[in-house]
Amino acid sequence: MNKLTALQVDKLGPGMHADGSGLYLQVGTGDARSWVYRFKLNGKERYLGLGSATAIPLKRARELADEARRLRAEGINPVEHRRTQRSAEQAEAAKAVTFKEAAEQFVANHKAGWKNPKYRQQWENTLATYVYPIFGHLPVGAIDTTLVMKVLQPIWTTKPETASRVRGRIEAILDAAKTQGQRSGENPARWKGHLANLLPSKRKVRRVRHHPALPYAALPAFMAALRARPSLSARALEFCILTAVRSSEDIKAHWREIDLDAAVWEIPAERMKRERPHRVPLVGRALEILKSYREEARNGWLFPGVGKRQGKSMSEAALEKMLTLMGDWRDKAGEPITVHGFRSTFKDWSAERTSFPWEVAEVALSHAVGDETEQAYQRGDLFEKRRRLMEAWARYCANAPAISLSTRRHR
Repeated sequence: MNKLTALQVDKLGPGMHADGSGLYLQVGTGDARSWVYRFKLNGKERYLGLGSATAIPLKRARELADEARRLRAEGINPVEHRRTQRSAEQAEAAKAVTFKEAAEQFVANHKAGWKNPKYRQQWENTLATYVYPIFGHLPVGAIDTTLVMKVLQPIWTTKPETASRVRGRIEAILDAAKTQGQRSGENPARWKGHLANLLPSKRKVRRVRHHPALPYAALPAFMAALRARPSLSARALEFCILTAVRSSEDIKAHWREIDLDAAVWEIPAERMKRERPHRVPLVGRALEILKSYREEARNGWLFPGVGKRQGKSMSEAALEKMLTLMGDWRDKAGEPITVHGFRSTFKDWSAERTSFPWEVAEVALSHAVGDETEQAYQRGDLFEKRRRLMEAWARYCANAPAISLSTRRHR
């Protein structure tokens, strides 16, 4: 017992140096020093590492060896006891991980597999906006259905697309936390067989937001008046209507997305609401607008901002202001029309005045067509059919019939 001295612990060369009663100082190459407790179990020699001799002094090493001997005397394997103890400590540490910490770890682990940096930003923004204020500070193992519903219910009918993505992200984070032993039990954010019993399907949710739309019969007259305006914001609004895109996709269009030779506008996934790339056939007046630009304009935004927005794209407010300058145009219910409403005008015209299948117009609007199974098998984007549809739309927009005062009211 107690054969070693503190000086020897620091000076002894490579080898196993006994202190007595199973405690050894192990000195390896490179002067690495550690404590080892050696014992026999079922006739076989076993070793229990007690830690670095640099961090653990001789006195503490003897105390650890005494503890191991007591366990051995009670018939307990010190090695297995250490493993069990560490597992319990890890389990306790896992329970202390908050949902926010688990989410941040999930994003960090997956960011390398996300091709678009904006996708990571969308994850972080939606979690910070809708989830963290409710249970970001709570242990990830404590998240239950009540908490998940507290996040989803306020936005499920008002922002169904966003709410659906938030639910999926919570589910993914909780699944990963379970895999890492940070929680147990069923996933409270699971849709099938769980939240589907509490919330209506996203596709059955009635959109709360209403976008008053110009009746398609009034559109040719509106377009004729719009073409007469020489400003850039007039061209931006006209281009938005002719291509049936969302206003955000229109004003942030960049020349690098345009292929004039192929007459195609390819909008990248990060700029699309559904986070999928979208090809827009360029025909008629829309193509004419692009071809009328100076060659040097092709190095930047299609519709650049002016004044304080120099170097940036045009703002959506510029489109709204142009719509106001156009006069008092109303929908069928007498409500002032909106920029977004022209997408409804396009859809109504396609359904009532053409023989094109409804799904062609839906794809032209970058809407999801069919259920998840149908979407999985729909590989094409009906591009040539959409080109013919957009050619018909361009011809209709260029035709200027008489307009009744029921759709336009002078101030």
